[in-house]
Parts: sequence; structure tokens; C-alpha cells
Amino acid sequence: MKINLTSVVVDDQTKALRFYTEVLGFIKKTELPAGEFRWLTVVSPEGPADVELSLEPNVFPAAKVYQKALFEAGIPWTSFAVEDCQKEYERLTKLGVVFRSKPTQAGPVTIAILEDTCGNLLQLHQV
Repeated sequence: MKINLTSVVVDDQTKALRFYTEVLGFIKKTELPAGEFRWLTVVSPEGPADVELSLEPNVFPAAKVYQKALFEAGIPWTSFAVEDCQKEYERLTKLGVVFRSKPTQAGPVTIAILEDTCGNLLQLHQV
């Protein structure tokens, strides 16, 4: 058993695709019509091509409540591994990304928390 698909709910798929590709640096893998929305996935250029992140439209009422609660509590929806947290922080800050926390040592890990412009907080982590 292995993980090959995980999701993040987003309030706008077009805006999310732009942020996750043009800002974070992921690559669009799949875009298929799905009613009024799209089946939309991205992959990392640095990771296995079969590990996809689905940018799910946040239309389920319970998911909207959950997303808002996480955001307001300062809890990231998910976390992405980076080689150098400080370097990514500096790169993304120059691109206008809003960070909730600068790179911070948390035991053996360095973390930083950012806003994805689509209703979520994301964590970067460096081991």
C-alpha cells in the first residue's frame, strides 16, 4: 500500500492552479471536466510522478466549516517537504506569499506556515 493521491480543498480551482504551479512550483498533471468543476491534480517536479495532489473544489458544506476552522486556528491543511526552509521562505516571500510564521526550529525539524490564497494554511518542513 502506498499514497499516490491526496487532496486539499480550495475555494477557487483556477486561482489554486495558478498558486500551486506558478508560485509553489508544482506541475499540472491532470485537468478533466467534472460537471461545473474539474478533476485537477498537480505533482512535484522533484518527487515521484505518481504522487498527486488534487485541488478539490470546496463545495461540501462540512468541508467549508472544517477548512475555515483550521485556517482560523492557524493549523495547516497539509505539509510539504523542502530542502531548505529558509531559502523557500525567501523565494516565496519575494513572490508575495503571506507567511504566518517564519522558518522556526521545532525539534529536529524547521517549519514555516504560509497562506495558499485559496482558504488554507500550508506548512513547509525541512528535516
